[in-house]
Amino acid sequence: MKYKIPPIVSQITEVLIRAGFDAYLVGGCVRDLLLNNKPKDWDIATNAKPEQTQGLFERTVYENKFGTVAVITNSKDPILKVIEITPYRLESKYSDKRHPDFVSFTNNIEDDLKRRDFTINAMAIDMKAKTHEIIDLFEGQKDLKNKIIRTVGNSGDRFNEDALRILRAVRFASELGFTINQETMQALKKQAHLLEMIAKERINDEFSKILMSDNSDKALEVMHETGILKHIIPELEKGIGIKQNKDHKYEVWEHGIKAFMHAVKNNYSLEVRTASLFHDIGKPHARRWSKEKNDWTFYGHDVIGAKMAVKILSRLKYSKKFTELVAKLVRYHMFFSDTDKITLSAVRRTVRNVGKENVWDLMRVRFADRIGMGRPKETPYRLRKYESMIEEAMRAPLSVSMLKIDGNKIMEILKIPPGPKIGFVLNILLEEALDDPKKNTKKWLEQRVKELGNLNDKDLEKISQKAKETKFRLEETEIKKIRKKYWVK
Repeated sequence: MKYKIPPIVSQITEVLIRAGFDAYLVGGCVRDLLLNNKPKDWDIATNAKPEQTQGLFERTVYENKFGTVAVITNSKDPILKVIEITPYRLESKYSDKRHPDFVSFTNNIEDDLKRRDFTINAMAIDMKAKTHEIIDLFEGQKDLKNKIIRTVGNSGDRFNEDALRILRAVRFASELGFTINQETMQALKKQAHLLEMIAKERINDEFSKILMSDNSDKALEVMHETGILKHIIPELEKGIGIKQNKDHKYEVWEHGIKAFMHAVKNNYSLEVRTASLFHDIGKPHARRWSKEKNDWTFYGHDVIGAKMAVKILSRLKYSKKFTELVAKLVRYHMFFSDTDKITLSAVRRTVRNVGKENVWDLMRVRFADRIGMGRPKETPYRLRKYESMIEEAMRAPLSVSMLKIDGNKIMEILKIPPGPKIGFVLNILLEEALDDPKKNTKKWLEQRVKELGNLNDKDLEKISQKAKETKFRLEETEIKKIRKKYWVK
């Protein structure tokens, strides 16, 4: 069977083959081709040594101990800009549970495949064969068909070699919608603690990919069941079994998962997904019983949660920018939204708190929170009205500041001191520029100022008043458009 392989990848493998070397596609790209998914990268394995590979291609980078040579292409596709070519290799034991103590090269593709993590990633396509013959030593195709994540060989050995594979197993299951086989699952439980030895940057990369996958709720459940989560974000597990007040249908943990999955289903950003998962993380610490209300209260959980988000994300080495945004979304997700009682100035305060560029993310977290509560609609009338008020609060009002001329220039042209006449002229100019935006040029406005300067103050005031009325009507029209957009009054 022939597979759809980009010409530039085929060209690179042909160069290797013409030079007398092997060329196999390996790893994730083979898995994705068999699943009819678009590969996220293209990796080639060969019996050529790194120096030999470098000699075959014009632009290369070789700066690692694994023998991987990066071939730089002229492709505009970011996935194809760099194609990695690695010699078949054998790996020694992993003393640090992260990296092999040393690497040696081999002439056997079978040896190379034996060192890989999971069966679905341990297949190769022989580019010498016109039919693209698949090398499959560990029944990877069968596992793909049965939707199984299974390690190559003994699971315990694979996880001891590189403990990050523990999290990668969950990630692949989440991304592909697969099930982890029993032996591999048992090894996950037994060796989850090895994640403590893994660099936090590597963990956050895998964890972020899990959060961005379609089945991440199941992944989080597996991480809890296997003990993985307590080695990464134990704070999340504090919400298990924590009952909430009468407004909530679910306990804190389940509520957070359901809110998060609403963010997933709507393809929200990683920041919004993380904030949705974390938004009530402070509740177990803020929970108090109120005799007056005869119910649980969680006063200040948003403030506590924001501080916890900073601590967690900093610990996992997320960027300062990412951490600050998630913390803001957690901190302000409880904004008061009773539109019968709040004013535009209150809405403006919310916008200032999170920033104009982030306010719509805040609304997305709020929508997720509602669905997590068991409510049928993410945007009831009240929240649609709030969205409308945000747009009203953020839109630039129709103002003389929009003009490409100011009062000082008018005084200079007309040779007059400050006074009401300046305001009259500006109002007239604004109305005319709104009617025809092409008139809002320095040249046209200055000429029009000279014409208006010939009128007496009384006539200017009359025209100015009509212009102000026109501006008011236009403002009303714009507000009506915004409200119509959200189906509110």
